[in-house]
Amino acid sequence: MKVNTYENRLLLILFLCFGFVFFDRLALSFLFPFVAADLNLNNSHLGMLSSVLALAWALSGMTLGHIADKKDSKKYILVISVVAFTVCSALSGMVTTFVSLLIFRGLMGIAEGPVLPISQSLIADASNPKRRGLNMGLVNASAPGLIGAIVAPPILIWLATDYGWRTAFYATMIPGLLIACLIMLFVRNKHVHESIAHQHVHVSKGDIKTLLKNRNILLCVLISCFYISWFITLISFTPTFLMQARGFTPETMGGIMGSLGFAWMIWGFVISALSDRFGRKPMMILFTLIATACPMVLLYADADSMLPLVFLTYTGLGCFTLFMATIPAETVSPSQVATALGLIMGVGELFGGFVTPTIAGFMADTYGLQVVMWIASGGSLIAAFLSLFLKETAPARVGVATSQLAAGQI
Repeated sequence: MKVNTYENRLLLILFLCFGFVFFDRLALSFLFPFVAADLNLNNSHLGMLSSVLALAWALSGMTLGHIADKKDSKKYILVISVVAFTVCSALSGMVTTFVSLLIFRGLMGIAEGPVLPISQSLIADASNPKRRGLNMGLVNASAPGLIGAIVAPPILIWLATDYGWRTAFYATMIPGLLIACLIMLFVRNKHVHESIAHQHVHVSKGDIKTLLKNRNILLCVLISCFYISWFITLISFTPTFLMQARGFTPETMGGIMGSLGFAWMIWGFVISALSDRFGRKPMMILFTLIATACPMVLLYADADSMLPLVFLTYTGLGCFTLFMATIPAETVSPSQVATALGLIMGVGELFGGFVTPTIAGFMADTYGLQVVMWIASGGSLIAAFLSLFLKETAPARVGVATSQLAAGQI
């Protein structure tokens, strides 16, 4: 197979780009103990800061993703977004009040919203069909897992401990501006891969109503709502749950959270690669059912067995690429990809990232922290059920079905 140099170069740049989005998005979680002590903040403030970013991210992703599809080139919108969220993250180090921090986090969410839809539309266009799922999985899941969940914590905590939390925020400008330069220098203005341009399913118009009439898009929107509920509930409440409800030490909790980060990175590309060969739909169903077990592991497993069991069951982030990027990109025409991805991500963030954590927090105060694990498990179980109705889009599997139909075998 001929090596596509541009495809690999684009993959590397967008891997760094979206990974750094989560470096910035999760930075406040890791730095919050330092920020809270200085600005006199509490856990309610942390919840509000997370919610406003998710809300801004959702609305921005839907709106700017649609606008990007109307432009001849998405490259410059992506560059502006990267520079904007980098500056907003750095400016978070200058705040003196909760309100000013809330404003900068909201602005950062607006800037970050279109990055995923645009990045995935670019990588879908440039990818060889046989590795499209793998490429999109590396960008969508492995990158934030590696850069946001594994690399970010030790770097940010070291900077905050030795130089202060404000310096840690300022330092985020350096990689962000470097990534913006790489996009400007090495990403093409236009490129549409022939296999996408003549995909088997098309949407004639880019408006939201037309997209939602497509079964796969509607299902992906619904799956996003419940799957993001699974993810945000787990990532938000697990550290507190492990220490308060399970009585684990901070060291044990840290090890378990590290296992989640490694699982995020590994499953992020493994599941996407498997879907290239065995199909998107069966991998969605199988690994979403496995992800349903992860909250139960956190709820009932002992400390010794929890680490490997968490790694084996935290498979959901690998499925995110399928319903949030790969399946939509293979369902609609190239000119609607960013719109579709922005819609799926945006609605999911509104429900799963903004509404569900608030409900889970109130229920945890009323019924105990254990209830959040049942909420998370229920979210992925509903997502698995909805996945049963998806229409297969993987080129390898669609090609097999087409050839069998022509031969009269099905």
